[in-house]
Amino acid sequence: MKWIGSRVSFVEDKIKTTIVVYPEDKVWVNALMGAWISMWLVIGATVVWSYFNFKLNNQEKISVFVFMTFWLYYAVKVIRSFAWLMWGKELIKINETSLIYKKSVKKYGKASTYYLENIKKISLHYPKERSMQAVWEISPWVRGGERIEFEYQGKFIRFGRKLSEKDAKLLFNLVTKRIDERLKQAKV
Repeated sequence: MKWIGSRVSFVEDKIKTTIVVYPEDKVWVNALMGAWISMWLVIGATVVWSYFNFKLNNQEKISVFVFMTFWLYYAVKVIRSFAWLMWGKELIKINETSLIYKKSVKKYGKASTYYLENIKKISLHYPKERSMQAVWEISPWVRGGERIEFEYQGKFIRFGRKLSEKDAKLLFNLVTKRIDERLKQAKV
């Protein structure tokens, strides 16, 4: 296994190239998110307990229901982001005919296959510095921030979550070089 940058590793053989992109490893961010999730779950449990143990009029019941809807939305969003930071990775496999991409948490995730001859316009994607998108993408509860994109049958596919500019360029060079090599081999 070889490393390019701090979060990207790859293994090569004659048939395929396998690339793994790991999430950022910031212990203090993970600890704070874990504490936030714990507090959020305690708040939700307290509200549910209160709903069943206090006499509430209809207006109060509706208010609790609306609150719990928003509570559940943010609980799911942040728990998914936390799981990604703790156990997630992006897997990219480039073989003779296709690029296979999988976002996985532990071993769970769906792999998608993209045939090399249909991949067009591979590019690096960075938000403008000091823009709202740049600030949004660096926050730990956001899983997005993909840096490499390509067009595939009218859709844009992105990967390389929250990579630094240096790491994204190294990954971009590796992916484009392997795709070009595979396409040349297929033509021969």
